[in-house]
Amino acid sequence: MRIKTLLITLIFIVGCNSQNNQWVDLFDGTSMNGWHVYNSDNTGKQWSAKDGQLVFKNKLLVTNEDLVTDKEYTNFELSLEWNISKGGNSGIFFGVQEIDEFDQAYKTGPEIQVLDNDNYAATENHKASALYDLISVKGVKPKPHGEWNHVIIKIDHNNNIGNVTFNGEDLYSFPLAGPEWDNLVSGSKFSSDDYYLKIDHPDTVYTPMFGKFKTGKIGLQDHGHDVKFRNIKIREF
Repeated sequence: MRIKTLLITLIFIVGCNSQNNQWVDLFDGTSMNGWHVYNSDNTGKQWSAKDGQLVFKNKLLVTNEDLVTDKEYTNFELSLEWNISKGGNSGIFFGVQEIDEFDQAYKTGPEIQVLDNDNYAATENHKASALYDLISVKGVKPKPHGEWNHVIIKIDHNNNIGNVTFNGEDLYSFPLAGPEWDNLVSGSKFSSDDYYLKIDHPDTVYTPMFGKFKTGKIGLQDHGHDVKFRNIKIREF
């Protein structure tokens, strides 16, 4: 009897773990369900679901319609494909918290860059697949504008490590908190120490809560350029 109970318990645990490790669609391909514009209760005027794609079409002069998930995530793998327009710029955020003081997702959530490298002048830490302004990518060649690129972002706070895989290539890992993370931020435009002096980074922005949250929303950036995303799915662990 004891052995039977143990077996049932093990089957239950394995079943639960199996369910928790399944990929879940963040985008159903036909609607905007599960998404909203940052600090808003709607999906804005520039995002739409079309032909299995989450599409941003630039219709406004302002760039303040970052799209974020309704749900928050802590430890996960995020897999998606992106397709940028010619000369386009966008991004994928994680750890986003919606705070009334801020109007855009990048002020709380770190960003994996989405870019048309061939037609948008950028430094190595601003090119496609870079951890924006924090970690550079050299020699990485994304597919050109109009073609689909695939990225997997793994965020593991249990082991304090993030990882980016791009078009099947394991590119780099990075810390998520602690002294090493603080050093990355202090050398970037997100450094609160540099904000008022702006000596090393004239483009420093006021982001005192940048990268501070273990749990947060996934975000897609409105940078004023047309961009499409598809096959957006997440696997929590």
